[in-house]
Amino acid sequence: MAAMKSIILGSSGSLAGPCNAASGFLLCTDTYPGMLIDTGPGVLSALQQGNFSPGDYDVAFTHLHADHCADFPSLLVWRRYHPTAKAAQRNMLFAPGHIATRLGPLCTDEDAPADPFSDTFDLVAWQEGVPQSHGEITITPFAAVHPIEAYSLRVEAADGTVFAFSGDTAPTDRLVDCANDADVLFCEASWGPSSAGKAPAMHMSAAEAGEIATRANVGKLVLVHIPPWEDQAATLAAAQDAFSGEVVIAAPGDHITAAASR
Repeated sequence: MAAMKSIILGSSGSLAGPCNAASGFLLCTDTYPGMLIDTGPGVLSALQQGNFSPGDYDVAFTHLHADHCADFPSLLVWRRYHPTAKAAQRNMLFAPGHIATRLGPLCTDEDAPADPFSDTFDLVAWQEGVPQSHGEITITPFAAVHPIEAYSLRVEAADGTVFAFSGDTAPTDRLVDCANDADVLFCEASWGPSSAGKAPAMHMSAAEAGEIATRANVGKLVLVHIPPWEDQAATLAAAQDAFSGEVVIAAPGDHITAAASR
């Protein structure tokens, strides 16, 4: 059975950095072409730089803030109109149920109705805690703590490998449930090293990410969604102080797999 991996397309928090797209991951195996988890600003460029064909993949959104979905309209242009590499088939689109009203107006002509995307995607609206199986993977959404409808995602491969993606959230028991015994937790650290002075119920620090990783007994912690102005060395150290396992900061182009010892 082919091992699951996540290719980092972008890991900058809240906006794209100078050399790093905002949130975007390509989840794949040797036999499953792949699923894009979020399409933040710069993700379409990162796909092309990596010689990945943007029209080939399923898509799953953690939520629909711009830093996680702004490249979706451009992805639709590629899928529909690329002269030689447009989408060959409809793919799956897993998303909050309001995606058509939130993103549709960005993908249509003036005064046109919101685009349902049905020409190129089969849409499945997330239901909290309800697994969705597709190909070799099963994805379960867990409610996140965020100002709009948002989810953390637990992805299970046929070989038993588990990746968890926090999306944007404050610390919550549901994130611990989502990441329970996961091989890898991709966890946001929007506040950098410390949560001191942060707004309530908004995002996480690296220390909090490490605490979640410890509570969930994950194999590896990958820090993501770090704004370009944060101190990366201090952010990494704060997570390492809170979690005794392997901790890395995601970088564009990284191929993340399960820890060998898991």
